[in-house]
Amino acid sequence: MCGISAYIGNNKAGPILVESLRKMEYRGYDSAGIATISEEKLIVKKNTGRLEQILDKVDMENISGNIGIAHTRWATHGKVNILNTHPHVSCNSEIAIAHNGIIDNYQKLLEELQNKDHKILTETDSEIIVHLLEENYKKDNDEIKAFQNTVKNLKGSFALVAIFKNNPNMVIGAKKDAPLIIGTDKKQNFIASDILAFIKFTDKVIFLDDEEIAIITKKSVQITKFDGTIIKKKKTHVSFGAANISKEEFAHHTIKEIKEQNNTILESTKQNNKSMEKFIEGITNAKAIYITGCGSSYHAGLIFRQLLMRMCKISAQAFLSSESHEYVDIIDKDSAIVCLSQSGETADLLDIIKSSKKKGAKILSIINTRGSSVSRLSDTELELKCGPEIGVAATKSFTSELIVIYSIILRMAHFKGNSLSTISKSVHKIMEEKNIKEIIQIMKEAKDVYYVGRGVHYPIALEGALKLKELSYIHAEGMAAGELKHGTLALIDERTPVVVINPEDETYNDTLNNISEMKARGAKIIGISNKNSQLYDHFIELPQLDHVLYPIIEIIPLQLFAYYTAVERQNNPDYPRNLAKSVTVK
Repeated sequence: MCGISAYIGNNKAGPILVESLRKMEYRGYDSAGIATISEEKLIVKKNTGRLEQILDKVDMENISGNIGIAHTRWATHGKVNILNTHPHVSCNSEIAIAHNGIIDNYQKLLEELQNKDHKILTETDSEIIVHLLEENYKKDNDEIKAFQNTVKNLKGSFALVAIFKNNPNMVIGAKKDAPLIIGTDKKQNFIASDILAFIKFTDKVIFLDDEEIAIITKKSVQITKFDGTIIKKKKTHVSFGAANISKEEFAHHTIKEIKEQNNTILESTKQNNKSMEKFIEGITNAKAIYITGCGSSYHAGLIFRQLLMRMCKISAQAFLSSESHEYVDIIDKDSAIVCLSQSGETADLLDIIKSSKKKGAKILSIINTRGSSVSRLSDTELELKCGPEIGVAATKSFTSELIVIYSIILRMAHFKGNSLSTISKSVHKIMEEKNIKEIIQIMKEAKDVYYVGRGVHYPIALEGALKLKELSYIHAEGMAAGELKHGTLALIDERTPVVVINPEDETYNDTLNNISEMKARGAKIIGISNKNSQLYDHFIELPQLDHVLYPIIEIIPLQLFAYYTAVERQNNPDYPRNLAKSVTVK
């Protein structure tokens, strides 16, 4: 969601902080700002819109000072306007803060601060933090002690950074249930919500854990607990290269990441053998298996559940992390929680992980970000290895999740069919499919689109519909083919495109029967299969594969439908409205 960045060093902070904001655009936001200290003055520049729009209004790059904080806001409390935009400043204009998260005791603190004559100017919960910090600073006259006393009084989730006009040689940050990472270099240091914010400058990082404070200067980093206890933490070397987040010759990150899948799929097959064995052991030794994730990761989890049951004869349940409350009471020390996440920072997923760990459950994670909060809480992890994904819609991370899932299943089931490494060629063939663009002309005019599949293809229907909703803003719904008679057929007419995911397997004939029912009501049928049918008005041919592997490649044309439809409708597919890449607040 919101993105935080802070810098202190010998260079001008403005250009570095603006660059960090660019790298965090993918997180989703509606306004941005910077605060620096220069010549004993606190300077704040901020505005609403996307970053390039803001830079046309406000010159943030040439802001003076060698220390500063920056923020991209995704509105939760308060409207999208300049007043509510971070950074927020104290009454005396001596302290500035940037905050990501939600302060649960906001109303109580607000009333206390108003009774002490603080002028609260915004509708945000974040502003009360800077006034509370100001109040504590008046009492203590010590920046670190005032910051410690402030974070102790905050309830909820927060990643927080602050600078003080009276001490231009220090940035302070703190974390509780929201990501905050330190980047270290010889003569400059960084704090940010995301490694991508500073990866251009350093790949040496320190991951903060909950209830930790970071005090950074140009040349030093000190970590303490909220009570002031000093702790030592190791630096981690991360492998995200700056080149990986360039659009290169592509118009958007999203299409670049879709096109990368023939390579990322190959990378995802290269799993550490010991980690794989430990992961499988965690599954086979568990008496109960729960698979959880959000959005696209949940759809991948549904496929994992089906494959475990059908190919390995192991019962499992899959649930949305945001709906975990009904599972918390039955999870115990004999349970394995399989967690899927691209970011490794999703708030709802972290909640179920923490509550499950307290009960002694094994945490088995499939993630893309080593060192993330999910990574650090896991007993065992397997990596997607698909590199940073900038587009808000999951594309290459979804297929990489499927590859890791299939790597587990095929090993457990002693599968003798096609190798996963051969799928890369199939992906490349689908990218060249010429019928996609004529289908887009139908999609772009539709008010409703239905995606239909049976069995293991049903989660792909859900994922295809999600992609179209995210990028094109067209209502789309994923349906189990056998459920069409229970309501949905009433909505089908000649204006309705229906995407049918139907490669040849045991579900093929039953799905054809369902297609006939929709066809009889005038629907435009778009078939995704390795075998054409007279029922299809339009056809996307899938390369021949072992039928169990089809879900990995049948999502590719659905991603392309969503991308090109968004472009035709003049939407920005990288940054769909109202959405964020990493949902770090509940």
